[in-house]
Formats: sequence, C-alpha cells, structure tokens
Amino acid sequence: MLETLKQLALMGGTRKVLKLSSRDISERINQSVQTAARKLKELEENELIERTLTKDKQFVVITEKGIELLHKEYLDYKKIFEELPDTVVIKGTVTSGVGEGAYYVSLEGYRRQFKERLGFDPFPGTLNLKIPKEQMFFRRLLDKEEGIKIDGFSAENRTFGDVKAFKSKVNGIDSAIVIPQRTHYPPDVLEVISAVKLRDVLGLTDGDTVEVEVFLSWR
Repeated sequence: MLETLKQLALMGGTRKVLKLSSRDISERINQSVQTAARKLKELEENELIERTLTKDKQFVVITEKGIELLHKEYLDYKKIFEELPDTVVIKGTVTSGVGEGAYYVSLEGYRRQFKERLGFDPFPGTLNLKIPKEQMFFRRLLDKEEGIKIDGFSAENRTFGDVKAFKSKVNGIDSAIVIPQRTHYPPDVLEVISAVKLRDVLGLTDGDTVEVEVFLSWR
C-alpha cells in the first residue's frame, strides 16, 4: 500500500489532482490491474487518498493524512542514511596463500605508498581470509567504495597495477585491506597487511575465524 502511495506522490499527487486509470498505476507498481485497483481502494478506505470515480477514469489526490505518512517514511529513511556506520565488520577464516603477498608487499613501489598513505611499514606478507557466502555483501561493498588508491608503477621490466586499500583493525591491531585491481585471488579471499605478522602475533592457524573492522574512506 505504501509503495502505491509513493508512486502517486511521484506522479504529483501531493500537489494536484491526478486523472488516471487502474492500469496507469498498475504499470507504476508493476502489479496487475486488479491488484492496483485493490490498493487504491485500500488507500481510500484508510483516508490516505480521496477518489472520484467516473466511467473510465478516476481522479485521485493524496490527503493530509497520506502526506503525513509519506513524511514519516521520509524521516525514517533520512535517519537510516544519516546514521550509516563509519566502519563495517567482515568475518573470514584464515587460509594459506601462495606466497605472492610477500613479494608484492615487499616491492618498493608499493611499500613506499603503504607507509605514506596507510601509516605503517608493512610486514612482507599478507593474512589471507576466506570470506563465507553470508559475509559477501560487505566484501562486495568494498569493490564499490573509493578506498585509498595505491598507484601502480613499472619496475623489473614489469608493470604493476593499482591497488585499492582500506584502513582496518584486527583485534585492535592497525592493518589494511588491500585489493589489487589486477587481482590474483578470487573475490571471496581478502588480503590483510599490517606492520606485524598477524598470524604470529595473534596465534592464528588455517581455519581460525577472524573479524576485521574496516574503515570506509567515504564517510
């Protein structure tokens, strides 16, 4: 019912009388004509709209009560988006890598930028976390966020691509998520770097569960 009221408002029903058919509104809410007619009737019965029926059309306007309901909904969404967190927590299980992390982190072209932009000189290696399916929403969120850009460079007759990074904490230890833009890992593996060897400091072995608090740079 609320979706139908919202669509009527988007059509201008808070400031003018709308002339429409049930088919018009059915196309807006992607429902059958019968369902649209029922929802319009429910809105009228709840005094959220006023309707005048004619032979082939109906005239609809949103009442003050309907506007108040829409405004309440607006305030709820406003609160949700104003209170979005500065961090997200991603949980994964420790897994062994193939040794590439140590090589890439040790490259001076990356290491210098890690120190400048992340605030620490990274241990030459990464903590690799396998992200379960139920945690992938926040993993995919990182792909959409801007993050901290680590520029690519050329060295050793090779070109190394850009890396996106996010400052993070693992059990209170400063760290960072690094996402190579030319990734060599599947999307359900997360690489974490730190100034210390996290496996040793935290006593981690393959299969252990780890929570990473990730700071979103756009907040």
